[in-house]
Amino acid sequence: MNYVIRSIRADEWPAAKELRLAALQDPVAHLAFLETYEEAAARPDSFWQERAAGACEGADKAQTIIAEGPDGRWVGTVTVLLEEPGTTDWAGFPVERKQGHVVGVFVRPEERGSGLTEVLFDAALEWAWGRGAERARLIVHEDNGRASRFYRKVGFVPSGLVVPLEAKPDEKELEFVFERP
Repeated sequence: MNYVIRSIRADEWPAAKELRLAALQDPVAHLAFLETYEEAAARPDSFWQERAAGACEGADKAQTIIAEGPDGRWVGTVTVLLEEPGTTDWAGFPVERKQGHVVGVFVRPEERGSGLTEVLFDAALEWAWGRGAERARLIVHEDNGRASRFYRKVGFVPSGLVVPLEAKPDEKELEFVFERP
């Protein structure tokens, strides 16, 4: 592979914005992300600047890791958020131990199947383990078979936790977990 895998820098928010908007145009974006392209595109630059600064190299609560192709174009991303015991997660569930929450997984279609997503996951988990996370978790829509198959392939397993979607009460998301080796 000829990719550079690294954390983003705060000043790279325009590239982070472009890649996120590309992700939200993916055919399964409605299953994979909790926002729409239209919602994200309408956000001001200050939102993207704050988002990049909060998950850039050196940040201690979140990290966005990208894959940069030989031409400098960003071709994949994953973000991991640290969740502390004694808090509640975004869905209101209690966090019982320190964990990395993997979100925002996207690899451009032309790069899929190359092993890049596995490399991004390795980097994300390494970052979380380095900050004391005991496990990693992610949430996947019950109908997102492509993502579920990949997560199982890299060692994540369903925990049994079901996350209802307030905006879509007839749909649900499932938690997958990976225990620290």
